[in-house]
Formats: sequence, structure tokens, C-alpha cells
Amino acid sequence: MYPDYLEKVLNAQVYDVAVETPLDLAANLSARIDNPIFFKREDMQPVFSFKLRGAYNKISGLSADRLKSGVICASAGNHAQGVALSASKIGCRAVIVMPETTPAIKIEAVRDRGGEVVLAGESFDDAYIHAQQLEKSEKLTFVHPFDDPEIIAGQGTIGMEILRQHTKPIHAIFCAIGGGGLISGIAAYIKRLRPETRIVGVETFDADAMAQSLEAGKRIRLKQVGLFSDGTAVKYVGEETFRLCRQYVDEIVRVDTDAICAAIKDVFEDTRAILEPAGALAISGAKMYAKTHKLKAKTLIAVASGANMNFDRLRFVTERAEIGEQREAVFAVTLPERPGAYREFISLIGSRNITEFNYRYNDPKEAHIFVGIQTSSRDESRKLATQLDKRGYSTLDLTDDEMAKAHIRHLVGGPAPEIQHEHIYRFEFPERPGALMNFLNKMSSGWNISLFHYRNHGADTGRVLAGIQVPPGEMRQFREFLKTLGYAHWNETDSPAYKLFLAP
Repeated sequence: MYPDYLEKVLNAQVYDVAVETPLDLAANLSARIDNPIFFKREDMQPVFSFKLRGAYNKISGLSADRLKSGVICASAGNHAQGVALSASKIGCRAVIVMPETTPAIKIEAVRDRGGEVVLAGESFDDAYIHAQQLEKSEKLTFVHPFDDPEIIAGQGTIGMEILRQHTKPIHAIFCAIGGGGLISGIAAYIKRLRPETRIVGVETFDADAMAQSLEAGKRIRLKQVGLFSDGTAVKYVGEETFRLCRQYVDEIVRVDTDAICAAIKDVFEDTRAILEPAGALAISGAKMYAKTHKLKAKTLIAVASGANMNFDRLRFVTERAEIGEQREAVFAVTLPERPGAYREFISLIGSRNITEFNYRYNDPKEAHIFVGIQTSSRDESRKLATQLDKRGYSTLDLTDDEMAKAHIRHLVGGPAPEIQHEHIYRFEFPERPGALMNFLNKMSSGWNISLFHYRNHGADTGRVLAGIQVPPGEMRQFREFLKTLGYAHWNETDSPAYKLFLAP
């Protein structure tokens, strides 16, 4: 017998610690997308995230005996803070198991809210296994981040507030999806009372476990997930959340990192609040949905689900927001190496602003430049590329090339002719001491690192571009090295951007 979520949401205990957050009209963004869009401001909760609702509803419903023993969870993010604060409010012990790689700022945030932090393993999976062991040995109650009816019902109170705050028709409500607890609770409530309102989930292209599961008709476990939107980086969705999403979710929209960065900027311009990537996910999805479906004057609501942003990450967000908003295009342009060519190229750009220009002399006949140009839309950037090509300036659009945007733009300097057998790979290193040494220790001493680029983006992972010289006869060992290294990686040896700017 499945739970009656309408009843469970109506009876959920959340307001001892959570607040009823406002539903704010985003005037600037509404005008730009020609649809009124409202932000449900869960970033204004005491822990700056909706996670507090589900955690408190779960813990407050435990028996006196269970409360006496205490609760436990595995989390390095918003769920950890929600559990810690909820337990502190009720007066019970809360053990929070976090990976050893967790940044100090997150550990201190949990301790400040009364949680006992236990560091275990290098990944969430390691922490989760250790939490399960402690649950049994210390007779604690496990508070799951999403796959629990009480957690789901607690998050569902957001849907209850939305209908109370906006009594007029709503075309669609957008929710970020990680494990599925947030959208499941909201959808289960909304669809019982307003079945005509569409419920749209939003995931990143590199962490779309729910979308893949719904398409397959069964839960799919992802091998790896992208971590920019770390609050939704879940490899395997919940059993109950999957059931509810199959029943109630109308559609799932996938977005990329640049679109999330643009949404963070959109929210800032309307509210002066800075959301974390997962917190802005629903807004980016609403924008894409409105454009794809050619909506006009339809009321859209996006759940701004969290604002636990690492300040160091803002540099990366600002770099990518204009591209995500399609207000900047990035090109590799080949100019003839002769006097006057640069002036002629600038004249073709016209009144558009150049946001970046990278060049180094390398060839007596051709000059390869890396240039960023302000545009009003993706259509304009395509027309500009065509115009440049027609005038004899070979142009490669790199706007959607992750390696070019993250690394090549900082490395333009010409090839090294003496380099042989170079293989170019992008890696995601854990952002912790020893990650590079682990890389070097596992790599053969006979392989030379011919290129290395890293920038700190304030995330839990570092983005690295590396060139490694591997003799042809050692490629089997090299593939084994990549397999055992354990870091996410992508082969970029055939990348057009690499070949233009760096290849020997």
C-alpha cells in the first residue's frame, strides 16, 4: 500500500525550523523570456536550502526511543546541514558522515549546527557505507537524503505553499532533480489538486540519472556524474522517488554548465541573491523549456532550491554566464599573417564588443587567434562565423567546446615542434592534497608530461588538461593507467582547438 502523499504533506511537521519562503516575480527575466516567471525562494531557509524541510519532518516523527539513540546521515552538502539543525532543534544526537575530501567550510557549517562530523573515505559512496555500519553498531536511525516518504512529504510542503501563494493558473513548475525527493514531494501534492499544471524536472547532461531511468523504464545507475552542480550529482535515484516521478512528472529538461551559470546571473539581477549551481538548475530549465515550447504569457514557477555557494566558484560562473546566455561566442579564427589583416578582421566584427583576444606569432603564413565576441543570440554568432568564412577567414565555433573554454583560452601560445607521441586528456581531479601525487605515482616514469593546465574553480574537483608523451608500443599500459587512476577523463587529442593552437 503506497502512502497518501496529500495527507502526508498536509500533516508534515516542518515549520518549527523551516520558514514559508516567498514566491517572487522575477521582473527582468520575465520580460526577457516573455513569460511571467516566479522564483520559490528556498535559498532563504535558515540553512539556505530546502533540505531542512524533509530532514525535520523525518526526525520529528521518530519515537522517543529512537530520538534517544540519535540519527545519522551521509552527506557533504545541504542535507547534512538540514539534519544537524533539525536534530539540534529537537535535542537529539546527529552523526554526519562526510568524505575525507570535504572542504573545511562545509565541515564547520555542520559542526556549527550541532552535528558530530565523522570523516570516512574519499567519496560519498565510502561515506555512505561507513554511515550504514555506524547505524547498526550504535543503533542510530538513518535519515536518507531523498528516498523516504517522510523526507518526500517534507519537501512536498513547498508545493502546498506555492498553491496557497499563487491561486491563479500555473502552466508549469520546475524542480531540480538529484535523487528525486524534491520533485516527488511537490509533484505528488500538486497533481492531486492541480493536475493540469505541468511538473518539469531539470537535470544536467552529465548527471541525468532520473531522465535515463524514466526513458529505460527502470532505475539506471550512472558510472560517473559531473560535479559542477554538486547538489544534484546523484548516480542512482531512489526507488520511491522513481515511482513517483514515473507517475507524476510530465517532462525532464537537460541543461549544461553554461546555462546554469547564466541562470545564476539571472537570479542575481532580479534578486541580488547568489544561488549555488543546483539551486539555479530549475531556473535554467524553465528558460530552456519556454524557448523550446515557444511559450508566451504562461505562468512558470521555478524552485530556487539552494544558495550554499562557494565564493571561489564565482570566478568560473562569471566567465561562463555570458556564453550560457548566448551573449558571447568563442571562435578560433585563422588570419593571413600580413600587415592590415587584424584591422580588416576588426572591421568585420563591426560594433560588437571583443571580450577576449589571444594570439601568439607561430607561423609566417597564418595566424590562429582565439577570440570572444559579444553577441545577442546563438543565431547571430552563427551568421558572424559564416560572414567571416566568406571573407576568407577560416572560423571554428568553439562556444560549445568544453576544453577550449576551460583550458585552451588560457594556453594559447603555439605548438612545441619537438614534442612527439603527445596524447591530450582532460581530467577531473579530486580537489584535495595528494591528488596530483596519486596521478604521478600511477603514471609510468617513462612517460613525460608535455603540457599541464589547472585552475581552481572553487569546486570539489579540479579541472586539469594534461599532455602525456606515450610511445606507440606502450598504449596498452597507458589505457590501463587511465582505467586504474579512478579520475574522470576525456580524450581530447583530436580536438580541433588543440590542433589549431597547441599541437606540434
